[in-house]
Amino acid sequence: MNIQDRKRVFSGIQPTSVMHIGNYFGAVQNWVKLQDQYECIYSVVDLHAMTIPYQPEQLFHNTREMLIDLLACGVDPQRSIVFIQSMVPEHMELAWVFNCVTSYGELTRMTQFKDKTDQLRAGDKDALISAGLFNYPILQAADILVYKAEFVPVGKDQEQHLELSRNIAERFNFQYGEYFVPPQPLFTDLPKLLSLADPTKKMSKSLGPKHFIALFEEEDVVRKKVMSAVTDSGQPAEGMSPGVANLIEILKACGKLEAMAFFTEQYHQGGLRYKDLKESVADALVELISGFRVKRTEIVSNRDYIQRLEIEMADKARAIASQVMREVRERSGMHNYGRING
Repeated sequence: MNIQDRKRVFSGIQPTSVMHIGNYFGAVQNWVKLQDQYECIYSVVDLHAMTIPYQPEQLFHNTREMLIDLLACGVDPQRSIVFIQSMVPEHMELAWVFNCVTSYGELTRMTQFKDKTDQLRAGDKDALISAGLFNYPILQAADILVYKAEFVPVGKDQEQHLELSRNIAERFNFQYGEYFVPPQPLFTDLPKLLSLADPTKKMSKSLGPKHFIALFEEEDVVRKKVMSAVTDSGQPAEGMSPGVANLIEILKACGKLEAMAFFTEQYHQGGLRYKDLKESVADALVELISGFRVKRTEIVSNRDYIQRLEIEMADKARAIASQVMREVRERSGMHNYGRING
């Protein structure tokens, strides 16, 4: 398929301090696969990370490290645009326009604002709840629409996250004339990995180191965490226990389908040895991670390349976004650079 004929996809990832296997299997692995079929634009969305308290030096560091992580995982700058969000100011400019066509009521119905607020206040009852946190769904819409992306990869349970972006696109079109095509979900089958130490909860760094496996973790650490993983909680359960199901899900995510089928059969026959299952999972993860570690070491050894790539990718993203903003300015009554006559 000629790249000009490909549909455009946009997706973003926040620059957390460490990418874990849940992040990889839940998003980045799919990003790599989509490059074969779509025109892909991927962003490290550092502006979104500013909506909660942070340290500037840490944000700068985490953003670059996340970009390196994506490259090490197989996001290819020869086939995709992969860039840092804040280096393309058109995101912020379009977000302001969208702020002016979005109702306050729509934002108050966004459940993520309440969830994030509760999380912040659980740690500090006096935590600043910023207007940025309240408005960030509008910036998400701008992230997608500033590239006129047609699809956003999501799991089935995430379709509602795109609803506001579609509403904003339609309201802009109603007010200023048809321009944006409301983005559609590109449904993907995303594995939902659970905590190794508490398989009743989603895998998350916020729970502590024993609950997740970092994507570039040392082999001995990976094996220790997997061998310590909770299998049965001690409570009788109908069907497969969450801990065992989680380990088998990791095998599936790693592409070890024969091993997955074998241990599933062993479980149903009543002959599953947890030690054997854990060793198989550890082997699969070490095999996966070792390749990423080698690639990442190569990339980190050439910091000049990373700095050049940041600029090159931002320039490519801006070439698209700036044209969209020129047209948005004209439609919405703003002045354009160099536009003298009405």
